[in-house]
Amino acid sequence: MAREGAAAAKPTPPTTGSARARARLLEIIRKKSLITEGGPFKLASGAMSDYYLNMKPTAFDPEGAALIAEIILDMLGDEGAVDSIGGLELGAVPIVAAVCAHSFGKRPVDGFVVRKEKKGHGTDQKIDGNFRDGSRVVLVEDVTTKGGSVMQAVRAVRDRGATVATIITIVDRLEGATDNLKKEGLSLRPIFTTRDLLGS
Repeated sequence: MAREGAAAAKPTPPTTGSARARARLLEIIRKKSLITEGGPFKLASGAMSDYYLNMKPTAFDPEGAALIAEIILDMLGDEGAVDSIGGLELGAVPIVAAVCAHSFGKRPVDGFVVRKEKKGHGTDQKIDGNFRDGSRVVLVEDVTTKGGSVMQAVRAVRDRGATVATIITIVDRLEGATDNLKKEGLSLRPIFTTRDLLGS
């Protein structure tokens, strides 16, 4: 099972964002998004796990959304000039919206979403929102396992000439995404890992 060995590891100390915000967000995730009963669960990668992370209850929670936005905006400060922030539907949508709203009046950041499939009507664009060809972007994800899902967004923006500065995920399950994305010339910056969620 994917959880084996994780529970014995100690939480990773926070390196970005306020310690208070991170600690409170971790509490909300454990309460609203970490599912440990009813498994095993099949992940997007196809692997099976004895726990599951459904981040939507946290991302759509008023306090959870505000904390996610606060922490990600702090992390963006390390990335230099970034034109916009975006990610693959559906998981990235509430994250991007929260970050954009929270950035107003501070360091405004535009947002966009990458569709899994073109909608087949209207402008029929793969990327929707405030995205410019050739721009420098940050991609976000709610949960990262092996990196396959976020790579769909990477390919879409690269096809439009964009440069991906980094990928920020709320939780990295520590199942190979860092190495897989590194092979594509990409860095993964997690807010938390499963060590933080499951560690003693």
